[in-house]
Amino acid sequence: MSAPPPFRATLGRSAALFSAFRKEQTDPDLFYGTLARDTVSQLLRYTPLDGAVVVDVGGGPGYFADELRAQGARCVCVDADAGEMRLRDGALPDTALLGSALEMPLRTGSVDVCFSSNVLEHVPDPRRMADEMVRVTRPGGLVYLSYTLWLSPWGGHETSPWHFLGGRYAAERFARKNGRRPKNDFGRTMFAVSAAEMLRWLRGKHDVEAVDVLPRYLPSWMKPIVAVPGVREIVTWNLLLVLRKRS
Repeated sequence: MSAPPPFRATLGRSAALFSAFRKEQTDPDLFYGTLARDTVSQLLRYTPLDGAVVVDVGGGPGYFADELRAQGARCVCVDADAGEMRLRDGALPDTALLGSALEMPLRTGSVDVCFSSNVLEHVPDPRRMADEMVRVTRPGGLVYLSYTLWLSPWGGHETSPWHFLGGRYAAERFARKNGRRPKNDFGRTMFAVSAAEMLRWLRGKHDVEAVDVLPRYLPSWMKPIVAVPGVREIVTWNLLLVLRKRS
């Protein structure tokens, strides 16, 4: 097990991540591999991973799970789409579980870290998914929940920036132009989730405390933007909630 370099949320790191974003669909190994390494380095700021039981919610083909295991974690990947889990080599990743993020097939308080990267915007009930993540985490454990904001430049995913004119319009435009429905199809596989909605959810939760709330991909000096209503919905891009479950 080799330790990743110390995590630093610099402008150069942001530029490298946004460059990788452009290759999400054309070179997923490059994009998801880059993001997974960066994310696990960031996660290590909040909790040790060696020996920890981690569930990767919506982890698909297992890029994040691979990096988590490289740091000594015992990782289970839960995903509702068997096809997504088979994307890399046609086989299910080790310790994969087929199940919904809205009703995870895990016992209450059974994991040390509940992790999810860019899945919340793909479920029809984001608050229920967040509740499930808290449920399966043990007291004292950590929840790492990150998602793309609808009003961010990448809120419509491959249909961006036309999502600013409406999610259904953007999906129909994509279908007309490409002869197929987008993978991230508004109202079916992608939904509009705001920062305000999940911050309200967090304020109403009494079984967790916020360890950090920040724009995941942006430099550390931009963290105050999440406190500015309206502006944060566009500028934050991707909101990260790091939560500790109360004992």
